[in-house]
Parts: sequence; C-alpha cells; structure tokens
Amino acid sequence: MAIYAQRADASHLEQVARLFDAYRGFYEQPSNLPQSRAFIAERIAQDESAIFLAVDDEAEALGFVQLYPTFSSIDAHRTWLLSDLFTTPAARGRGVGTLLMNTARAFALSTGAKGLVLETATDNVGAQRLYESLGYVRDTGYYTYCLDLKQG
Repeated sequence: MAIYAQRADASHLEQVARLFDAYRGFYEQPSNLPQSRAFIAERIAQDESAIFLAVDDEAEALGFVQLYPTFSSIDAHRTWLLSDLFTTPAARGRGVGTLLMNTARAFALSTGAKGLVLETATDNVGAQRLYESLGYVRDTGYYTYCLDLKQG
C-alpha cells in the first residue's frame, strides 16, 4: 500500500487534530480534542505553520509533521523549527516518519531555508535514531533554556 505526504489545509483539520491530540498524549498531556482542533485550526487559518499529513491509499491518516518559521540572526537566514512529528503506533516501522522528515526537508529547501532545528525528549531514543539516520546532528554547543510564563 502506497503512503504519501501532502500539505495539510482546512479540509484536513479533523485528521490532523486527532493525530495532534494523540501526539500530545504521547508527551503525557491529557486528551482534549476540542483544544487540539482549535489549535490546529488557528495555525492553518493564520498560516502560522506548515503541516504535512501522511496518508495511505485509503486516505487513512498515519502521521504528521508541523514546522514553524523562525530566523537565525547569526546566520541571517530563515530556519524552520520542526516542532511536532508523530506517527500512529500502527504506522511505525513502515517508513512514515522518514517520509515526513524528508518532506519537511524538501519543503525547507524550497523556501530557501538554511536548515531545520528540532528538540526531542532525552529518553525518546527511537526518534533520536531516526533523526540521526537522516543526518541531524545533536547540538553540543548550546543549551536550551525555557521560561514558563503560564502561572498555574
């Protein structure tokens, strides 16, 4: 069965929202499909991210990747933040993650970007293996800091 990736638009909202909700669950967030739907709908409507959806011949949603535009002041170039990558458990081991990562790479190249950056949990070794197999290099020169502005 063929698997392909396409740029998501408003017509794909339900498929992407369900995947996004499952993605958040993977990171131990409680399921909240209305919140996930609203978040994805806003990203699409405001053209604030690029979302690619992997589907099979039967239009079953198998995974997604979401990119946010950012810029590197040091390099004076556009960079894309690969914020979210998720494949359904049934799709794992079928090349869906690789397809989505390669689609993200091709998209970034088409926009003239200097590169892609991403973060993953330190214990997500499966994702780390995928990223490293595709040429991503773990940054050892910079630390990531976070400031939580949401109180309670």
